[in-house]
Amino acid sequence: MSDLNHSLYADFPEHHNRINQLKLENEDFAKMAAEYHKIDHRVRGLQMREIPVTDETFTEMKSQRSHLKDTLYQMILKH
Repeated sequence: MSDLNHSLYADFPEHHNRINQLKLENEDFAKMAAEYHKIDHRVRGLQMREIPVTDETFTEMKSQRSHLKDTLYQMILKH
């Protein structure tokens, strides 16, 4: 079980201001960031509450979260 905070702000604290700026100025970034937050919240909730879920479902959620984070990070670096 992991209760680490995987929010964009926690994982990329040096880009806090840029993340805020992109959320305000870039609709695609804002939508992806919201989706990332929603998936991260679900994953952390399942981990912290030890709610039974299939390994396949859990792995898929974590994979989606990872893919979104990579995409968002690339967007942060480009702007």
